[in-house]
Amino acid sequence: MQTINQYNTVYSDPPERIRESARAITVRDGKILLTYETNTDVYMSPGGGVEADETLEECCMRELREEAGIEVKPVERFVTVNEYSFETLYISNYFICEAVGTAKQSLTPIEIDHGVTPKWVEIEKAMEIFSTYPEKRPDIRSLYLREYTVIGQYLKHISE
Repeated sequence: MQTINQYNTVYSDPPERIRESARAITVRDGKILLTYETNTDVYMSPGGGVEADETLEECCMRELREEAGIEVKPVERFVTVNEYSFETLYISNYFICEAVGTAKQSLTPIEIDHGVTPKWVEIEKAMEIFSTYPEKRPDIRSLYLREYTVIGQYLKHISE
């Protein structure tokens, strides 16, 4: 498993907060499952924060069920991305997952407000979407750079 550090400045002190999450790379018929926020025009890999007494795999499965209405089986944890932003260390653990069924989507109030919906997107189109990171505002730029990097690593991983 590979670890990628994505920092937009130099950090020498321990972070004030750490937020660990699990995210999924789920591909079917050449398309990757993303969530799309219809009200903010933002794409991302589905996933979210680990809850108390939950393994990373359990978090990944729960988040996909809640955000995308998809039941997944984590097959392999293949990359972790560490990002610093505003004195918080965000640790995103990406799993290659297999879609195994459907479930009822269960969104948080913020996700409802943002209009979160699942979308199957051609992998090449996803790379094109996330390649626009330099043009985005700083918070979205970091997210899109992370997604662009991870999907690129996934494509490299499956070709080996």
